[in-house]
Amino acid sequence: MTNFPNDPTDLLLDFESLPVETIFLEPDKIDRAIQLSSQIPNEVRQWQTYLNALALFGFEQWLSERAAELRVNSENCTVLQPQYANAIAAVCHLEVGEFKLCLLATGTLIDEAIAFPRAVIDLPEYAAHFYVLVEVREEHEQATIKSFIRHDQLVDRLQSTNLQAEPDWTYELPYAWFDRNRDRLLLYLRCLEPTTIPLPAIPTNRLASLSGIQAELEPLIPQLQSPNRSLWQVLTWEQGAALLSSPELLDWLYCLQTEAQPTSQLSQILQNLTQQVVNVGNVGLWLGGELDEFAQNLSWILLPPPALATASLRSLRDTVVESPAEEFGAIIAQLRSTGMEIPVQARGAYRDFSLAENLLRLYAVTWSIPIQSEWTLLLILGTRSGNELPQGLKLRVSELTNVLVEVEPNPGDTYLYTCVVGALNEQFLATLVLMDRETLTLPPFAFIREEPQ
Repeated sequence: MTNFPNDPTDLLLDFESLPVETIFLEPDKIDRAIQLSSQIPNEVRQWQTYLNALALFGFEQWLSERAAELRVNSENCTVLQPQYANAIAAVCHLEVGEFKLCLLATGTLIDEAIAFPRAVIDLPEYAAHFYVLVEVREEHEQATIKSFIRHDQLVDRLQSTNLQAEPDWTYELPYAWFDRNRDRLLLYLRCLEPTTIPLPAIPTNRLASLSGIQAELEPLIPQLQSPNRSLWQVLTWEQGAALLSSPELLDWLYCLQTEAQPTSQLSQILQNLTQQVVNVGNVGLWLGGELDEFAQNLSWILLPPPALATASLRSLRDTVVESPAEEFGAIIAQLRSTGMEIPVQARGAYRDFSLAENLLRLYAVTWSIPIQSEWTLLLILGTRSGNELPQGLKLRVSELTNVLVEVEPNPGDTYLYTCVVGALNEQFLATLVLMDRETLTLPPFAFIREEPQ
């Protein structure tokens, strides 16, 4: 295996110089850029989105022609997601190998300073190893990779010059800071280790920070309903950072500005976001028969693996159930008999609570699907007495903004259940609704693994 130095600049003399040619954009890419920009409600941001999309497609073509061996992943690029493109005037989350890149489209006349969005520099969620300027001549259907700067060099220069952000949440970065040697960028992407350019870690207290400003943020976001109002005109940077680091709030804002009907009220989204997460996927704790401290404080009680009992969901109300564990085992056995695949490693917990004087019990069962990198949440709702469920009761499961499923009992039902599957980074909310008046939303469930010590 060849070992490369941390900074391989000295290899440039041995590196075959690649020709610098203009990239001619293909018609289907131009059509795609038009389609992406048409989803943005503000004309100025729409134009920037169009240019940024062309910059992305031009950069991808440039890499394919000059470094075809490099693996490019643009699936998560912000310019391809209108809720992000509507708020951030750059192409973030572009991946080349293990590197993260941020692209910014420029015109043919580059000033002495380039206005770079503050978010892509100051927010770890959008930080990149390399920031690349792409000149777009849209009238000629051409794009040219102009220059780039490494993240560590950018941070050093910002600190040494004490450069402050502008009121419109941009940094006026001197064009002289950018390296115009595009071969050097290719060399870095081929030879450099990503750890050589450390990126800031995403803070773990994002939800706590959002909770701290929830009261002041809630009345301000609706003021952005007009797409002609920019975030910086309404929010402070601290408030804007909280919004820009929350995909759920960006989704809601985009729906608001495009006159689409938001699927949830803003107050409900903020409430859901700021509740702590019940860690139902801490594999080490669960296999050891433990719950995390927060779940214990919410009176969740971990259950042993269900015994292979057999019982009918309807007949359970006629059976004297000695313990929740026995009841749980009988319910799981019945669900398995109906064809539901519940693996033996599945673990469950239960919690008792009341809703409008109805004494209820909720079982939560979870297991992972390693091959698909997914996890399953099975929720079972019953009464503590084993009697039939009250009519008008609904069990709703949602993501933080979208309702996934809603079920309600038939007359005589003693149990209600639903099952959802999500990626390992997805969270689910369980909400109980009685007669469309009484509502109880539990803290989110998330599948969080403990890293081995």
